[in-house]
Amino acid sequence: MYVVSETEQRTTRTPAGSVFGLAGPSQGSSEVSTWRVELGAASATPVHVIDREQVWMPLSGEFLVEADGRTERAGAGQAVVVPAGVVRQFKAVGGPAEALVAMAVGGKAMLPGSADRIPLPWAE
Repeated sequence: MYVVSETEQRTTRTPAGSVFGLAGPSQGSSEVSTWRVELGAASATPVHVIDREQVWMPLSGEFLVEADGRTERAGAGQAVVVPAGVVRQFKAVGGPAEALVAMAVGGKAMLPGSADRIPLPWAE
């Protein structure tokens, strides 16, 4: 068993928000990566693709999720399942928003139209 705490070393900060790495291969998890996302009010993730299914579980605030040509709102007490390989973007609406995210180990990001696979340091 492992108890993993957030650390500054496994935190990625951007103008839109912060990503806090939790469970992942570097922290003893061999199958699932998890992290916490904080987006500032009216902030959004880049438009991107992930090669693994992801589950976003909002903890506070509300997200507007655009994925695979659909748009949905999600808040605390809900889960958003985003299939692998679809273009997606998450936006905080009505104020800041926070979520816990889970996916299978080894996922990579891509920009739409690019074959370059970008590692996700918070998921490693």
